[in-house]
Amino acid sequence: MKLEPKISETRWDVNKELELLDLWRKEAASSTGAAEWREKEVLVIDTPPPYASGKWHVGGAAHYAQIDMIARYFRLKGYYVLVPFYADRNGLPVEVQVEKTYNINAKEMAATPEGRRKFLELCREFLDKAEKDLVNVWTRLGCSFDYWRDGTDSPKYRAMTQRTFIDLFKRGMIYEAERPVRWCPRCGTTLAEAEIEYEEREDFIYFIKYRLADSDQDLVVATTRPELLPACAALAYNPQDNRYKGLAGKRAVAPIFGNEVSIVEHPSVDMNFGTGLEMVCSYGDEDDVRLFRELNLKPKVIIDQDGRMTEEAGFLAGLKVEEARRKVVEELENRGLLVKKVRVKHTVPVCWRCKTPLQIINRTELFLRQLDLREQMKELVSKLDVRPEFHRRKLLEWLDSIAMDWPISRDRYYGTEIPLWRCTKCGSLLVPEPGRYYRPWEEEPPWDRCPACGAPKEYLKGETRVFDTWFDSSISMLYVTKWLEDPEFFKKASPNVLRPQGEDIIRTWLYYSLLRVYQLTGKPAFRWIRITGMGLDPKGRPMHKSLGNVIDPDPIINKYGADAFRFWAASSAKLGYDYRYDEKKVITGRNFATKLWNLARFISAFPESQEVSSLRPIDRAFLALAQQYLDAAVKGYEDLDVYEPAVQLYELSWNVFAAHYVELVKDRAYSEGYPYEDRASAWYTLHRIFRAALVLLSPIMPFVTDYVYRQLYGRSVHAERLPEKLIEAPNLNELAEDARQIMNVNSSVWAYKKASGLRLTDPIKDYAVAVPARLSPYLDDLKLFHKAKFVTYERPLPDWTNIGPGIYLAPLPSTGADLSI
Repeated sequence: MKLEPKISETRWDVNKELELLDLWRKEAASSTGAAEWREKEVLVIDTPPPYASGKWHVGGAAHYAQIDMIARYFRLKGYYVLVPFYADRNGLPVEVQVEKTYNINAKEMAATPEGRRKFLELCREFLDKAEKDLVNVWTRLGCSFDYWRDGTDSPKYRAMTQRTFIDLFKRGMIYEAERPVRWCPRCGTTLAEAEIEYEEREDFIYFIKYRLADSDQDLVVATTRPELLPACAALAYNPQDNRYKGLAGKRAVAPIFGNEVSIVEHPSVDMNFGTGLEMVCSYGDEDDVRLFRELNLKPKVIIDQDGRMTEEAGFLAGLKVEEARRKVVEELENRGLLVKKVRVKHTVPVCWRCKTPLQIINRTELFLRQLDLREQMKELVSKLDVRPEFHRRKLLEWLDSIAMDWPISRDRYYGTEIPLWRCTKCGSLLVPEPGRYYRPWEEEPPWDRCPACGAPKEYLKGETRVFDTWFDSSISMLYVTKWLEDPEFFKKASPNVLRPQGEDIIRTWLYYSLLRVYQLTGKPAFRWIRITGMGLDPKGRPMHKSLGNVIDPDPIINKYGADAFRFWAASSAKLGYDYRYDEKKVITGRNFATKLWNLARFISAFPESQEVSSLRPIDRAFLALAQQYLDAAVKGYEDLDVYEPAVQLYELSWNVFAAHYVELVKDRAYSEGYPYEDRASAWYTLHRIFRAALVLLSPIMPFVTDYVYRQLYGRSVHAERLPEKLIEAPNLNELAEDARQIMNVNSSVWAYKKASGLRLTDPIKDYAVAVPARLSPYLDDLKLFHKAKFVTYERPLPDWTNIGPGIYLAPLPSTGADLSI
């Protein structure tokens, strides 16, 4: 009987991926697994809802591909896995995009209800288009996500966000207060601490003369913010600084503006900065805010919401901050009050969205309590399963750094409206009953009169502000586990939630999610937290439009295939570390898919023997070695790291299975000159190893593995479960080591033949290949494969030629007492 491959095509064609996408869609449409979660263990992946403001670059696409790999692995374990995909559509980025696209000003346009409605519609249209691009990318990558079209701007999601606010407001967890807050003049809104980024910028330190009151003595103060001179309330120095001993309690006169300020001692002052004297102004930075509070100083805020100086800034009034700085420096120079200026690089707080330098102004905002819960949150974080472990430290460090409660109100427009009405007669803040989506800026209040003082409805004014976008995003875990919507599902799913995300949003999405879910349920939000590094360009730089280094995934996927792209995504770096785009690794992935296709084509010629009465020793050895690779791959998956499975399964499939085992048994598998049991042993081993490798590789390369699995085994690889042990034996490790020794023999003999000008199929004359005695059970296979005489030894003889680690050529005839043929 002549054995012929069942697979006729000689190469893997990436267009087959498109065929499979269509097939998967049809199979999903005909599935009746709606209640499957009731019968299985449930895993919900709190997939990062991406912001629909633009298309992913290769780093973003790789991140979501990795999430799909973890989801597919848990399905192999028998879990019901829910991986919802929906877009994060609230917040500032879309407003900025729409302003640029239509050359409009959001604040001016939204000044009337009609204008605000039109602006929101423009935002919605932009988001719809951007979201479509994201869906196309992950669909083409073969991600097995459930597409939920109700994103964070849907009435359903916004109603849930408002419900959480109403609940926490009634419990006293949310309050209104006037506080110093970080303010972005460009975006026109307050920022939370987590939204502040710091950039290194070049500037000057200005050394300015103050006059000691009732004296002719000058004090020189160094500052980077001379425009805050009219808001200076004190000069401070460190108690350990002997230069200024005895000045505490005295007063100094600010240059130009003439306002008197107190001189105080404070241990926080850096004696090595400038002259050791520090201006305490309202407000230069967080230290100023703290010192004003501790010293009970009266603030005078001289910068308004547009980033301009107020009337209280005197001759600087109306100028932007940078203009005011230049103006006051010029005046100081003219009056001989500027001693010197020194160029310096320092960090400047900027808006995380538009990179505008931030100001600190007094604002009345709504705050969510978080400082009171710091210790409980640290205790909760210490018990979470964080992968990799070193990222837990970043979360704990962030908890330690928080200095104020979370301001959750924003003076923006495209976001979830704060469900709040204010009685202008008695000042009461009124929240409605939860259950629907409220838009207080355009709808009537849900009361006929003020519930607090009885004032008519006309006195009730709806809130115009929206929530901080993280106030929405932070309840994504509750959304995907169907909290309150389906209590039965939530009860079963909530203990098994996986949060996959990038390290760049540890202090925002991760922290706020943990805080909010704990406040609302009293329980941790997640069982597992999987943190990835940043996707970088080939030079190791973050990808930004301004750098011109953004790499679009579409052309790469079209050229090399989704499996090739996914292989790069999995094998580029260990979990938690930054990953660079590397086209060579994508090409390796494409070549790997072709190798799998060729292996499948070869193996398709042989029947899959279900039971074999006796396996040849060499087959047992390679089954044992393959099991070690499969075990390492499973351990990697269990650690939520797809790097190890990608590397281990590549090594097994290409460098062990294809390069050695297939070559060793090819003749035996085909030739009728061997006993049937020996041939069946080869068939069994080929199928067992390859089938298991395909199953475990399917989360990473779902297309080629599924296509060949259907060809070989008549069903989808994605319907399988984790493979059983390939072989049961008490000496598995010894057998696996034998297989490694055999591979060492092969490599050594091949290298010798090549160096000797022989073809690999040429026999070796005049020599026997001497191998360690432990390989005696495998000599027949090695002899036939290499066309050489093989012998074993206990110890090598002096006249033997070493051709590899422990491998020798023994001259024939050989008369060594330790030589056995």
